[in-house]
Amino acid sequence: MGRAVTQTVEAQPGLALAASFDRPGLTGEVLMSQDAALEAVDVIIDFTNAAASAELASACAARGGPALVIGSTGFDEAQLAAIAEASRKIAIVRAGNFSLGVNMLMGLVEQAARRLGPDAYDIEIFEAHHRRKVDAPSGTALMLGEAAARGRNVELGKVGRHARDGITGPRPAGEIGFSVMRGGGLIGEHSVTFAADDEILTLSHSARDRGLFARGAVVAARWVAGRPPGEYDMRDVLGLSD
Repeated sequence: MGRAVTQTVEAQPGLALAASFDRPGLTGEVLMSQDAALEAVDVIIDFTNAAASAELASACAARGGPALVIGSTGFDEAQLAAIAEASRKIAIVRAGNFSLGVNMLMGLVEQAARRLGPDAYDIEIFEAHHRRKVDAPSGTALMLGEAAARGRNVELGKVGRHARDGITGPRPAGEIGFSVMRGGGLIGEHSVTFAADDEILTLSHSARDRGLFARGAVVAARWVAGRPPGEYDMRDVLGLSD
C-alpha cells in the first residue's frame, strides 16, 4: 500500500510526497524519522497497523497536526478511544475501506436490510483476503455488518455471529453471520447475502488492484486538508452522509 500511495500521489497535480516513514523502530534508505515527517507534511496517509495508527494519531494531536488519513483495521476499544481523543485536536479520516465501490455497496446493504426483514431474510457476510492479513473479519466486512445492522435498527454487537462450530442449534432470527477466508494473494473479496426460503440476493464487490484503495485515500487526503478537528469517514468524503 505504501508503494501504491506513493505512485498515486506522484501522479496527482498539486500534490507532493514530502515524507515517507514507517512504524517506530523501522528505518530504510528512503525513510525518515516520524518527528521529521510530522514537521514536513500537511496530511499523513497511514496503512500500518492498529497499534501504530493509534500512537500516530496521539502524536499528531499532541503537536496540533498534521491531519491524518487512517486505513489500518483491527482496532481494539482502547485504540479507538485514543483516535477519538486525538480527533478533538486534529482532523482524521478513518475508514476500513477507501474504495468508492465498497462505500456504495454499504449504502445498498443498508437499504436492503431495511426492506428485507429478519422474519424472512438471513444475512451472511463473506470476505476473503491474502494470507498476510492479520485481522479477521476485515474492517470492510465489519463496516458492511454495521450497515446491515443500521438498516434493521439494531446493534451489530448484539446480533453478529463470528464463528460456528459443532452443534450450534437453529439460527436465531436477525443474526448477522460472518465467514472468513485467508489465502494466496487475494486483494479483497466481500459479499453480503440475504437468504430467504424462496430466494437469495447477493451484493458483492471484488478488488482487482490495490491502486483503487490508494486513489480513495488520496481523495480523502485532499478532502481532509484544512478541515476542522473531528473524526470523519469515507461517507463524509464522498458526500454520502445524511
